[in-house]
Amino acid sequence: MKVIKTKFSGLLIIQPRIYRDQRGYFFESYHKNNLLENGIDINFVQDNQSLSNYGVIRGLHYQLAPYAQTKLVRVVQGKVLDVVVDLRQGSLTFGHHFSIELSEENNKQLLIPPGFAHGFAALSTRAQLHYKCDKYYMPDYERGINPGDPYLNIQWGIGEGEYIISEKDWNLPPFEEAEMNYYI
Repeated sequence: MKVIKTKFSGLLIIQPRIYRDQRGYFFESYHKNNLLENGIDINFVQDNQSLSNYGVIRGLHYQLAPYAQTKLVRVVQGKVLDVVVDLRQGSLTFGHHFSIELSEENNKQLLIPPGFAHGFAALSTRAQLHYKCDKYYMPDYERGINPGDPYLNIQWGIGEGEYIISEKDWNLPPFEEAEMNYYI
């Protein structure tokens, strides 16, 4: 496994070692000891999976502290543009976003620490996303930011007229009005 740091403190790209031959491929999508050897000690307690059609944008979602989640995100089928926004006040990257293409082809994973809003856009006909969380879903602490917020100006990788966004996500507040309680 290769762990790649980003300019966002704690936000890591994890590239598993893939064994390919004429039959296909094999890789370990999660190996606790390998993570520990790379200084990553997380106790995941919940796995989630979603299926989205092309143009679907989900997010930007997060949970307030003390229920903020660490997430290990990967794509099982298709391709997504995965996006996070740093909500940690006092961070050098506060209010900035990071995006990466995750796909069944590249098998990259994104380790998202607490204090980030998370979302993605389905770039393929169908996209299955799987992620592990270190805290349980707590609906009373769930918050979000409108994915079309002009301040963040996220380029989702699909035409604006092709967006499929839930009413709930369209009604989320902009970044400047979003409730957040993360500090560095």
